[in-house]
Amino acid sequence: MKRTHLFGIAFGILFLFIIQSAGTLVESIYILDLMNSSLDEKALGVLFFFAPLLLLPFYKKNPRLLIWIFFGILLVARGLTPYLNTSNRLLAAGVATAVSFGLFFLLINAKPKTGRWAPAGLALAVAFSALLRTTGSGIEYSLTPAGGWVGWGLGLLLGGCLVLSDLKSEPAAPQKGGKRTAPIWGIYLILTLVYFSFSAPAVIARWTEGNYTLIVSAVSLLSLVWAWLSIRRPKLLDRISPRLLVVWNLLFTAALTLTLLAHRVAFPPTPDSPAVVVGASTWLQQVPLVVMLLLFPVLFLDLQIFLQQLKEAAPLPRQLAAGILWGSLTLVVLIFVNIFSNVWGYIKPVSPLFRNTYWLSFFLLAAGISLLIARSHRGSHTSVQEPKSAYPWVWPVLLGAIFLATLVFALPPATIQADPAGRTSLRAMTFNTQQSNDDFAEKSIEAQVALVRRVSPDILALQESDSARISLNNNDYVRYFAEKLGYYSYYGPTPGTGTFGTAILSKYPLLNTRAVFIYSDKDETGVAEAEIEVNGLRFSIYNVHPDSSDEAMLIFAQTLVERSKDKPYVVALGDYNLRDYEEAYQVVDRVYTNAWVSVYPSEISPDGVDMSGDNRIDHIFLSPNLTAVDPTYILPPESATDHPVHWTDIVWSTP
Repeated sequence: MKRTHLFGIAFGILFLFIIQSAGTLVESIYILDLMNSSLDEKALGVLFFFAPLLLLPFYKKNPRLLIWIFFGILLVARGLTPYLNTSNRLLAAGVATAVSFGLFFLLINAKPKTGRWAPAGLALAVAFSALLRTTGSGIEYSLTPAGGWVGWGLGLLLGGCLVLSDLKSEPAAPQKGGKRTAPIWGIYLILTLVYFSFSAPAVIARWTEGNYTLIVSAVSLLSLVWAWLSIRRPKLLDRISPRLLVVWNLLFTAALTLTLLAHRVAFPPTPDSPAVVVGASTWLQQVPLVVMLLLFPVLFLDLQIFLQQLKEAAPLPRQLAAGILWGSLTLVVLIFVNIFSNVWGYIKPVSPLFRNTYWLSFFLLAAGISLLIARSHRGSHTSVQEPKSAYPWVWPVLLGAIFLATLVFALPPATIQADPAGRTSLRAMTFNTQQSNDDFAEKSIEAQVALVRRVSPDILALQESDSARISLNNNDYVRYFAEKLGYYSYYGPTPGTGTFGTAILSKYPLLNTRAVFIYSDKDETGVAEAEIEVNGLRFSIYNVHPDSSDEAMLIFAQTLVERSKDKPYVVALGDYNLRDYEEAYQVVDRVYTNAWVSVYPSEISPDGVDMSGDNRIDHIFLSPNLTAVDPTYILPPESATDHPVHWTDIVWSTP
C-alpha cells in the first residue's frame, strides 16, 4: 500500500465521523425536545452546523498546525461521545461536527492530490457505517458505551494516516475564478443524502420492507467496489461522459423518489373514510428499490466532480464562506423537513404542512445534486494511473474482509424455538419504549432489553418504536430487540408513514402481518396486526397507539372493535392514550375485557400499585374467552421509559 493510499483511509474515517457526529447531534436535540413535545432553546444546537464559518479566518495562518489542532479536538470529542449523557453528548457531537467539516476543507486544500482520495473515502465510510450498524444489531456500535473503543481506535488510525501522509503546505495556486459556491453546496448535499439513508442501510430496508441482508450487502458491496475502482482504476471513471453522468443522476433521483412513493400510504382523509390496510409489499413495489441500489454509487462520482471544480477555482479560505453557508443552511432546513413529516401534529403552524411528505427531503437532495451536476463542467482530470503497487493484494483483502464481516453480521439471527404444543397460557406485554429513552431523556435500550428478558413475554408489543429515522440517528431499535431476544418481529407501519411505531415481537412465527391506518388529526394512527398459532389455536394480536381528537379516538375504537370482533382469540394491547371514563375506551371495554380491571376491580393491586383514574393509559384487552392471570405494572423509572410497562399471563380453556 502506497503512502498516498493512506489518504483514502483518512477520508473514509473523516467522512464516517462527520456522519456519526451530525447524526448524534440531531438525535440529542430531538430526544431532549421529545420530553416536552415542542421546540425550545435546545434546537439551537443546529447552529453547530454553521460553526465551520467561524473557523475560516484561521485557515491562512498555519494550515498544517490547524490540521493537527482540529484533529486533536475531533479525537477527544468523538471519543468521549458514547460515554456522555444526552446534554453533554449534544455538545460533544456539535464540536465534533464543526471540526470534522473544518478538517475536511483543510485536507482537500492541503495538497492538490488529496482531493482524488475523497470519493474513495466516502465509499469506504458508507461501508464502514454499514459494518458498524450490522455489528450493533441495528444500532451504530461505535456510538454505544460497549463499542466506544472503536471510535478511539478509528481516531488514532486517522491520526496515523495523517502522520504518514505528506501534508506539506504548497504555495497557493493563482486565483482562476470559477465556481466555488456550487461545488461546496453539492458536497454538502451529497453528505446529507448519505447521512439520511445510505450510511444506514437498515433504514432503506424499513422503508420498503425489503430483505435486510440483501439490501445491506448490496450497499456495502457496491460501495467497496467503487472504492477499489477509485483507488486502482481511476481512469475508468474519467471515461464517463458529462451527458451520461447527468442521465445517471436523473435516473437515480427518479428511482429514489419512486422507492419512497411506492410505499406511501393514502391516509383516510375524513372521519367517514374507511381504514386503509397495508399488507406485504409486492414485487412491483420493490423494482424502484433495486434500481436505486444499483444507481446510488453515482454519488461518489458526483463528489469527485465537485472536488475537481473546487480545485480549479482554487478558492481562498474566505471564498469558501458562501458555499459553506448555503450547504449548512440546506442541511438544517432538510433535517426539519424530514422530522416534521413525523411530528406534523406538534410544531404548529409549520409542521402540519409536511404531513405525509417523508419522501420530500430525499427528493430535494437528489434533485439538487442532479441540477448542480447538470450545470457544472467536468473540470480537469485528477485521476492519474499510479505505478503498480508492490502489494496489489492489500486493497482486495481489506475490502473483501469488510464486506464478508458485514454479510456475516447481516445474516438472519437465530430465533427462540418455542414449542406451542400443549400450551394453555401465554404472557403478553405492552411496552411504550419512548424511542428507547428513559424518563430523563437518556438512552435506555439495554435496560429495556434486560427488562423484557426478565419478564420473558410470548407476545411483546412495542410503541414509539419508530427508530429508523434521522431523529434517532437511524438506529433500528426494533431489530436490536429482536436480535438480542431471539424473537420474530414485525416492524409495523414503516418510517415513511409518519407514525410513532407499533411493532410486534413474538416467540412464535408471526402470520398475516399488516398495518391498518385509521383516520387521525394529530398522529398517524397505525395499528400493527398479526396472528400466531399456539396449540392449534389462532390468536389475533393488535398493537395500538392512537393519539388524536376525541372524534378521531372514537373512530379508532370503533374500527378496532369492528376489525377484531369476529376473531376467536383476541389480544389487543398498547398505549391507548385512553382513560376508563372516556367514550372511546368504553367502546372497546364493552366488547373486550381489560386485563388489569378483571383481576383488580378497584384498579389498585394488593401491593398498592394504583392504576386508577389518569394513571393508566397502557392497556391489555382480551376477548371474553381469555382470562388474565396476575397482571402487572412496573412504573418509571424502573420501567426504563416514561410509561408504565404492563404484562399479564393469559389462559384459556380447551375448546
